[in-house]
Amino acid sequence: MNNPAERDEFGKAIEYLYSFIDLEQKRLDRYQASKLDPTRIGRFLALLNKPYEKFPAIHIAGTKGKGSVAALCAASLRAAGLRVGLYTSPHMQDFRERVRVLTSQDADGRIPESDFVRLMDESIRPTVTAVPDVTWFEILTSIAFLYFAEQGVDVAVVEVGLGGRLDATNVITPLVSVITSLSLDHTYFLGDTLAEIAYEKGGIIKPGVPVVTAVQPPEALHRLQEITAERGCAMTVAGVDYTYRSGDYSPAGQDLLITRHGVAGERQYALHIPLAGAHQQLNTTVALATLHVVQPHFPNLTDAAIAEGFAAVEWHGRLEILHRAPDTPTLLVDCAHNEDSAEKLALALRQVYSYERLFLVFGVSADKFVTGMIEHLFPLAERVIATMSTHPRAALPGDLAATAVSLGFTVDEAVDVETAVTQAWLSATPADLICVTGSIFIVGDLLNQWDSLKSRLTQYETER
Repeated sequence: MNNPAERDEFGKAIEYLYSFIDLEQKRLDRYQASKLDPTRIGRFLALLNKPYEKFPAIHIAGTKGKGSVAALCAASLRAAGLRVGLYTSPHMQDFRERVRVLTSQDADGRIPESDFVRLMDESIRPTVTAVPDVTWFEILTSIAFLYFAEQGVDVAVVEVGLGGRLDATNVITPLVSVITSLSLDHTYFLGDTLAEIAYEKGGIIKPGVPVVTAVQPPEALHRLQEITAERGCAMTVAGVDYTYRSGDYSPAGQDLLITRHGVAGERQYALHIPLAGAHQQLNTTVALATLHVVQPHFPNLTDAAIAEGFAAVEWHGRLEILHRAPDTPTLLVDCAHNEDSAEKLALALRQVYSYERLFLVFGVSADKFVTGMIEHLFPLAERVIATMSTHPRAALPGDLAATAVSLGFTVDEAVDVETAVTQAWLSATPADLICVTGSIFIVGDLLNQWDSLKSRLTQYETER
């Protein structure tokens, strides 16, 4: 959409959307039905003729890895020649990243601004008055489902926004319910134990619908097993029913060998993914098990198509080398947003990347358990610069620095990610690594201004 007037209409539609309750920006005391009415989205979508009933779906919940699993599944379904809806959150750079239709001709597939405006004006605005207190995410989910139905997708890959049991996406009855790795996060919403979190995530499990889960800590897996037994579901555990072994490995990607165990014997799958990080091996195994469950519904979803999709998947901001050149520092970005993901990033920083010194640019949301993240990452760094994203929930750099000092670390502060990266760049040498991490919003802020910032950083190199 290049017309300035049309662009302005999209901006107005987004502004209207943001006028509703936004649980991504406003913290609730607890993730409860009394605060999140689980019937509201159904009533709202019923007035829109239940668009979610017009396509089959894969439904994905979890603490970590659900975006990667969604991207892997969508890429393989696309490689099979299918028209694939992909609904994920939050976005990193462009709001339209959340709602996509992938086709053989279009691997990006973001919803056009004109379609977003039209659906908002023709479908959403006339309906909101009939359902009081409808939320921002419920409206966005409705737009996604309307768009997928309108576009005639063959299948939709739908990522849960938060939790599962009370999430707006839980109106669907999918072909398969998927639970990725669980860890403590959003504890004020979801509970203080892994069993409580598993209960909320397992809320997407529907009677008789197959379940694929990543191997979980015992208390979480036990709760999921209880739910699947109660609801009469077959469960596949990636890491048990499917096992994996790493092959060649580099910052650009990795090979792995996945073995499927079953009553008919074992079958092996040699795969390549252009994603770094040992944690992506389990994510890939979850995705493979998920696609095997839905294979009978899509004859063209062959093992070859799955392998092709995995090899072509793109999922930015996850252990992504943003810049590498012989005469400059290397710049790495990763959306590590909780203690578990910080631990995985620390492991990758020790095992995958070569550098003399590490400069860490760190910014998180204010609701995170920052102490655990600091303890995993800060000991690896020569210098840490605390900063903040433009997101309303961002923690203040001074608060991060104060916590770090209480733990025995020295931390510098910067008002924004651009300033922080510039400070790190000017202190680093070509042998050093700069890692920007802490939240998707920090990485998104950097990516949104990277082209202009890169030009300035390159100019600094020529001057020193």
